[in-house]
Amino acid sequence: MSMIKIRLNGKEISRYVDDNMLLVEFLREELRLTGTHVGCDTSQCGACTVHLNGKAVKACTTLAASLDGTEITTIEGIAGDELHPMQQSFNDHHGLQCGFCTPGMIMAGIDMVERYKAQGKTLDSASIRRELEGNICRCTGYHNIVNAIDDAAKKMNASSENS
Repeated sequence: MSMIKIRLNGKEISRYVDDNMLLVEFLREELRLTGTHVGCDTSQCGACTVHLNGKAVKACTTLAASLDGTEITTIEGIAGDELHPMQQSFNDHHGLQCGFCTPGMIMAGIDMVERYKAQGKTLDSASIRRELEGNICRCTGYHNIVNAIDDAAKKMNASSENS
């Protein structure tokens, strides 16, 4: 057992975790944050994507015991009083169908927009498609997901320029 102290969705928490417990199990089973989905358990599908210290990671291959002192954001932690622009764009562009992959897609999309902006790069349709390689959707054919991320990128970049 290991004691971890983390900042999760803006709140400090401390818990004992088994040394072999995965982050996705910790979030879903211990903390009841079920927005992070378990798809493949092998880091292939992206349904379990969360942010660790501001970067997208697959929670199915991250040991919870290794997270002491880190900051984790899940799909439950991105919206305030209103939907996050990425969530709103997925809604507006119908970037979902069954919804299973959606939390991971949204978390990957936010990471993508923030990384490209930090690097001074322009995010376009081809870049979005390439970046989504680690996230699998079996329903939508990706077209609406790409449109949603593109739209959200414009909104997120415009709001940060206005701040």
